[in-house]
Amino acid sequence: MLIKLQGSETNLTSATSVGNASLVRVYNSGGSALLVTEKNGATTVGTVTIAGGAVEYINKVPAHTLEGGAALKVVHVGFAN
Repeated sequence: MLIKLQGSETNLTSATSVGNASLVRVYNSGGSALLVTEKNGATTVGTVTIAGGAVEYINKVPAHTLEGGAALKVVHVGFAN
């Protein structure tokens, strides 16, 4: 799988749309599982637990935000071929 970077990495210390991304790479740099929350304004759309050291991809509505903590590193990506 080839990944096209579409922004700079940040973390989920506070809610962010990750540059209005629809596809986000999430890396948990911590040693324990952490919860990622997707929100539409104040309404929770969904949550997912990401294991320590794991990488996951989240497909979301561009205006929705993600939050979860400083150990969760995120970047806007696209898949390339």
